[in-house]
Amino acid sequence: MNLQLLLIQVFNGLVNGAFYALLSLGLAVIFGMLRIVNFMHGALYMLGAFVAFALGQTLGLGFWPSLILAPLIVGAFGVLLERTLLRRLYGLDHSYNLLLTFGLTLLLQDLVKQEMLSQFAVSSAPYTAPASLAGVVNLGFVVFPKYRLFVIAVSAVICLITWFVIEKTRVGSVIRAATENPVVTRAFGINVSAWITGVFGVGVALAGLAGVLAAPIYSVEPYMGAELIITTFAVVVIGGMGSILGSVVVGFAVGVLAAIGAALYPPIANTLVFILMALVLLVRPNGLFGLPEGAR
Repeated sequence: MNLQLLLIQVFNGLVNGAFYALLSLGLAVIFGMLRIVNFMHGALYMLGAFVAFALGQTLGLGFWPSLILAPLIVGAFGVLLERTLLRRLYGLDHSYNLLLTFGLTLLLQDLVKQEMLSQFAVSSAPYTAPASLAGVVNLGFVVFPKYRLFVIAVSAVICLITWFVIEKTRVGSVIRAATENPVVTRAFGINVSAWITGVFGVGVALAGLAGVLAAPIYSVEPYMGAELIITTFAVVVIGGMGSILGSVVVGFAVGVLAAIGAALYPPIANTLVFILMALVLLVRPNGLFGLPEGAR
């Protein structure tokens, strides 16, 4: 492999890694703060793409308004789910919310499929990137599509902001306190229930944002998140369940490694992340950045 081809693969990997990072970040926020195994995260990623597409088809909204509105709509949907369904399962075994979110995934996929067929007469549809991000950028050592560079940049900035808020601000301190010791936190007059709902909504909105960013690269279709969520769970496990930094770093790293591995030896492309996960767990059962349960 020559140097230019290697660099192209690295940038392609960073694009995939951008989606892994955003999705695994949302999963890490939800699991790390709330201990909820949210199996429907891939379906919420798909919902973000579908909402952006539907806003364009029905209201004529372009990419930029949809980039803001679609994650907010998906986040609001997540808040509704937490308030009406998931809240009833707190304190129970993780398998209960895993089964619930798996069932909701199947329901959401079928609903979107029926909606696309009945309202738009398509089973999958392209989504056009804004004209301002069309074309390519000459980086000197490689020529790369402008929109894909935008995806990498947005993902990195959002991940950095999320990490900073949770780890370095008073808001993050309240979130951690509300989820780790709700009884004591309530004693200080803090509405723990509202904070938990807000955290879940933010985690879901991150999945919706990833879906909107992915829509111009991949076609919008009901099962676009089905395979991606398996890899995303592997990323979260490698980084350490609940580790914000681990999810971001490993998300980008897995994207790059998978892209290079696919170029060098294509048959290994779909299994490389799981081989990496097995090797990491043999050495560090809590993941690269994870802490033992008692240390959290």
